[in-house]
Amino acid sequence: METRSMKIRSALLLSLVLAVVAVFLARLVQWQIFQSDQYDDIINDKSIYTVTGEAIRGEIYDVNGVPLAVNLTGYRIVVNKLFLKDEDLNKTIDRLVNVTEACGEKWNDELPILVDAAGKYTFDEKKQNEIAALKSRDNLNMNPYSTAEQCMARLVERYECEAYTPVQQRNIISVRYNMTKKGYTRTQPYIFAQGISEKSMAVIAEQLNGISGVTVESCAIRTYVNGTAAPHIVGITGLISQEEYAELKSKGYSYTDKIGKSGIEAALETELRGSAGSRTYEEDKDGNVSLVQTRATVPGNSVVLTIDTKLQKAAQEALRDAVKESNEYAKSVKDKNMGGDCVGAALVVLNVKDFSVLCAASYPSYNLSTYYDDYTKLATDKTVPLFDRAFMGALAPGSTFKPLVASAALQEKKITVNTSITCSGIYTVGGLKLWCMGFHGDLDMEHALMVSCNVFFAETGRLLGIENLEKYARRCGLGVKTGVEVSESAGTLAGPEYSEMMGSEWYSSFVSPAAIGQSDNQFTPLQLATYAATLANNGKRLRTHVVDRIVRYNDGEIVYESQPELVDEMGVSEENLKAVQHAMYMTASNYLAMQGFPFAVAGKTGTAENSGSDHSNYICYAPYDNPQIAIAVMVEHGAKSAVAMHAARSMIAAYFNLTLPPL
Repeated sequence: METRSMKIRSALLLSLVLAVVAVFLARLVQWQIFQSDQYDDIINDKSIYTVTGEAIRGEIYDVNGVPLAVNLTGYRIVVNKLFLKDEDLNKTIDRLVNVTEACGEKWNDELPILVDAAGKYTFDEKKQNEIAALKSRDNLNMNPYSTAEQCMARLVERYECEAYTPVQQRNIISVRYNMTKKGYTRTQPYIFAQGISEKSMAVIAEQLNGISGVTVESCAIRTYVNGTAAPHIVGITGLISQEEYAELKSKGYSYTDKIGKSGIEAALETELRGSAGSRTYEEDKDGNVSLVQTRATVPGNSVVLTIDTKLQKAAQEALRDAVKESNEYAKSVKDKNMGGDCVGAALVVLNVKDFSVLCAASYPSYNLSTYYDDYTKLATDKTVPLFDRAFMGALAPGSTFKPLVASAALQEKKITVNTSITCSGIYTVGGLKLWCMGFHGDLDMEHALMVSCNVFFAETGRLLGIENLEKYARRCGLGVKTGVEVSESAGTLAGPEYSEMMGSEWYSSFVSPAAIGQSDNQFTPLQLATYAATLANNGKRLRTHVVDRIVRYNDGEIVYESQPELVDEMGVSEENLKAVQHAMYMTASNYLAMQGFPFAVAGKTGTAENSGSDHSNYICYAPYDNPQIAIAVMVEHGAKSAVAMHAARSMIAAYFNLTLPPL
């Protein structure tokens, strides 16, 4: 009986469930089939569009608060598709061009086609890449040999501007073509012109009053004041490329964004960029648009560098004088291979206490404020001013490498401070012959460093071995990146590893030329300065850095502040380091250029053989008994180490605010 009762209850429950499901199914059928048009009308009654604005970029300052890259208020003309009918677009563009040009302002014109007074179209031959892109499959899909007239005919048809004159057609098409490239949509307005002056802004705003979909807006204009101070370090911003957009669109970047392209602008893009604000609009089925929500812009953080603008200026002058001195010496001896081919140089000054970069100058240089105007000239200049010689220019160090060899050999007990090696002017090992600059006879480590004896250090290198030489070099920051925030070269450290990478064989005898700073050794001025600072800092290598702190844009509150960071230690005892430091002091005191200061200096010269004139190098730190700064100078084809030493002298005087008598 109970079993029958259970079956009845189960059947009733199942019937109830099926009835409920049937009701839901019936409603779904009614909504989706019989009443779909009604609900489509409800859904399509309103459309939502979010227009993202422009992020306010953080600014860049030197260590003393001197502005390097800041935002000034400018104006731009913006076309918004939400408020402009497609059928009015050509007419509106024609009006915009006329008004803007009447005020003497430029609009964003990138079409690689020109039109002459007779209405004939020709290609702008300076824009070969743009011409190829225009004809490509992604755009007009035309043959590479198609003429400008043929391209324009297709563009005129595409953008329906047959009724206009050739000049008007060309201008309208330029804007429409660029709109397509920049992704002009209801959520992506188009920037027709930017950098409009305040005076022109008032006139243009009045002339455009009443034209739907066009506004004149204030905007932040990236401005590089003190543009010649440290251009390679500060870097530049530019419009985002297609490749960059594809990579960064998931992070909220748009077609019209500007991003950092080099230097700090690129390295700290995430900190500097900020968060763009937005406006959300609602459009009803009748085309009426209303603002429903606004999200405020959050400015990016600002960056304070360790760079001192005054020292940068002094360094540029010192390098200019070094190149001039080399050129004049070549003329005086009538030998172009004695400095006549010298065109470039670089110089780095570090704070020994924390390895902050006080200045890093590359000569010749350029002006960030006119970078885009000057780019074609800069890019084709044979002296390559755009190349950062201070952080990227690796050259053979020559005899500046010898203090490291001495330190390593003392620590590995291959020599002592009293070890005597005889110099007869030539050193032979494994079939190699190395010449010395003199016939020094018997001499110990200190005297060998003072006279820069190649024989002494070639033999010391042989005793030390390449493994030890590489080990101590890396500990000093040579052949490895220093850790600075912007792009840098790791240089090249001579040895079996590099030889294998280059497909050549390493022989044990090669250690001798490597030990005198030749062979495959190539280091940057930044690495040499880091090495000099490590010697001055009793063997402790800190992370070399160019960012002092990061602060909030509006109130200056510190969000990051650099602290001394130990990267490595030489592993050389205090006794051995002091012996090398004293030898560097004695070496520097031998030269008139390193005399006349109210303190002693420790340093080492270096000339490096290569094709053309020798490179001229110098490393030093000062004061000798309480090091504050370390300096490295590299003069390409400078011929004489004295020219690099003279530049270092100028920097010591500039840092300590000293007035020295002329040499």
